[in-house]
Amino acid sequence: MKWKQQLLGMKAYQPGKSAEDVKKIWDLKTVVKLASNENPYGCSTRVNEAMDQYPLSAAIYPDGYAYSLKKALSEHLHVNMDQLMIGNGSDEIIRIVSRALLHSNASTIMPTPSFPQYRHNALIEGAEIIEIPLLNGMHDLEKMLHSIKENTSVIWLCSPNNPTGTLISSLDLRHFLMQVPKDVLVVLDEAYFDYIHDDAYENSIELLKTFSNLLVLRTFSKAYGLASFRVGYGIAHKELIEKLDPVREPFNSPTISQYVAQHALQDQHFIQVTRNETKKGIQLFEAFAEKNNLHIYPSEANFVLLQVPKKADEVFQDLMAKGFIIRSGDVLGTPGYIRITIGTHDQNASFLDALTGILFADEDRL
Repeated sequence: MKWKQQLLGMKAYQPGKSAEDVKKIWDLKTVVKLASNENPYGCSTRVNEAMDQYPLSAAIYPDGYAYSLKKALSEHLHVNMDQLMIGNGSDEIIRIVSRALLHSNASTIMPTPSFPQYRHNALIEGAEIIEIPLLNGMHDLEKMLHSIKENTSVIWLCSPNNPTGTLISSLDLRHFLMQVPKDVLVVLDEAYFDYIHDDAYENSIELLKTFSNLLVLRTFSKAYGLASFRVGYGIAHKELIEKLDPVREPFNSPTISQYVAQHALQDQHFIQVTRNETKKGIQLFEAFAEKNNLHIYPSEANFVLLQVPKKADEVFQDLMAKGFIIRSGDVLGTPGYIRITIGTHDQNASFLDALTGILFADEDRL
């Protein structure tokens, strides 16, 4: 086969062990998954009620325009329908952007460590990848600006950033955008937007009134609890969406996914409760870190990146043996840290008890 050279040596995404796998391996009755930043409270009851009444038409293709979902989103976000693109998860829109703008003569700028799909898709398209290390866990926006070249096509920002949970301030973001050339697309990935509790943060959609080279990505997979339905969306100027839309696959969003997303959007009380409970969970982890003199990044997402005084992979394995699945920083580009999804209050408390036993078994402290 005459494969693209850049595909040689690339590996497919490797998901972690499932809860069922962990149960079998360690002979456990209960396993708590705190690895994939899913919502521990599930989804809105309106989604479950809507599913019971779902008018299944399995033989009919979905609405390729996603009219009803776009209409609901446009009203919720106060944007025009032609400013929206619906994706099979926001991952698909990342792929669409990469396919539309990246090639062997183009360069793209991204933070590191961050969401790996930016790099993954850029590699497939053969683009030059310019990775800018985080500065104290934050995007080094100044260095990103200084790294822009004549052939730079796309700049990726992840805010709140995965895996640190850190947020680019509204002031810094606006200042950054003012200095980016107008022919360079800035993708602001806000998968965790619904968890942001910083009162000073300006809704980034307001920036679209000023910057025509901005694309904002959001998803129903996180706070809305619809990860299995794969619904993400992009918001931008009409002209930008029109250029990207031909790259989108026809009928890319299943009918049932569009249907449940509309119903989930109606229950903003569920989102508020999720945000508030997540913030309480973060505060619990912050108190744990302070008490034990461990570094923790300030998180505006639904996870924390916590320092551990042992090898992260070893802590990861020890936690799995106790029935907790998390992510080791060794695979996230943050050695010496572990990433934990915020669970329910009981899950968080049980996890911290288990972690205390692993980290401080020989010490008289919590």
